[in-house]
Amino acid sequence: MANVYLLDGDAETALSSFEDGLFSALLAKKRQFGKICRFDTSKLPFDSAACIEFLNDEQNESDNLTQTLMRRVLPKFTQLPTINTIIWAGVKGNAEFIENGAWSGDSTCSFPYLPRHYSLWVRDQLGYEDAKLIEVQAACASSTFGIAIGADLIVSGRSRSVLIVAADIVSRFSFIGFSALNVLSSSVCRPFDVDRDGLLLGDGAVAVLLAGEDYVKDLGLTPLAQLSGWGIANDANHITAPARDGRGLISAMTQALRKANVKPRDIGAFCAHGTGTIYNDAMELTAIEAVFGDRHFPVFSVKGALGHTLGAAGGIEALICAKAFAEGVVPPTIGLKCPELKSHGRVSFEKQEFDNKRMMTCNSGFGGVNVALILEDV
Repeated sequence: MANVYLLDGDAETALSSFEDGLFSALLAKKRQFGKICRFDTSKLPFDSAACIEFLNDEQNESDNLTQTLMRRVLPKFTQLPTINTIIWAGVKGNAEFIENGAWSGDSTCSFPYLPRHYSLWVRDQLGYEDAKLIEVQAACASSTFGIAIGADLIVSGRSRSVLIVAADIVSRFSFIGFSALNVLSSSVCRPFDVDRDGLLLGDGAVAVLLAGEDYVKDLGLTPLAQLSGWGIANDANHITAPARDGRGLISAMTQALRKANVKPRDIGAFCAHGTGTIYNDAMELTAIEAVFGDRHFPVFSVKGALGHTLGAAGGIEALICAKAFAEGVVPPTIGLKCPELKSHGRVSFEKQEFDNKRMMTCNSGFGGVNVALILEDV
């Protein structure tokens, strides 16, 4: 099987950007949440999220906020010889269009608002006119799903390079939706804690460039990591709730291990979806135990620090995993105080060293989708 590499990437969150010290901020146990000023929350039970400061001030007249956010992560990809495929993996896109239509009845909207519009817009911004376009809508696992599809395109010889891009903002639309599901935290996001009571949303954008070995050699660049395994499964359980036995995630994890030709004991650390909701975290711990048995090894979540960034989450977390190889540690799970029983010996409020250069990262989403990736140091 042809090798697939995570060649480069950039990400933007409320905590920091990938280039400006996101990993260092995570190690320093920083978090970035505050009162939402972007829309009126006076009639809602909660009002906190991880919004990027001054993002609204950057917005020009012709852009929606998703475009404004994407402009922060695209510049470093404009100087490459070519990008063969661009995958858009944002979930909500032009949320302002949805909101304005709901509140005012105005159905007019400026481009872009559909997923294909965003693919076209990204291609135009980067100038790769011949790039093939793909759109992925896999809820909160979208950019992870996009990475898996991109890897398939490379190993099958259909593409030499694939850029996965995603951005989602904290919008009235998404905030009210999660509030209606009673999954927003009333205080602090506490992944894998016995007292966890829900997630907190965050702004996020990511761009991840995958490439085959020939493309890497042509550019003469050192990859961030190798992508050696990936798996996708759907538990077909419920439109929002995960299967409590973790069967979909177990299947995705098992597929990834098989593709990478490694055993569970070969995984040094695990980057969890870890939203801080009662059922998602319980499902993940069940799946981890099913695959890894009673083995104690580092498991962590970053959503207690930077929020749940929806479609961008998996791509951001893949970059964090790649950075962990360079640093030799995984970040603490911010918000954790009293670990759930099954997370003992795994999840920690302190940074953790891991004993080999291979890591699994997983994401799950509404509709029962589950995706697992295995990254290796290079």
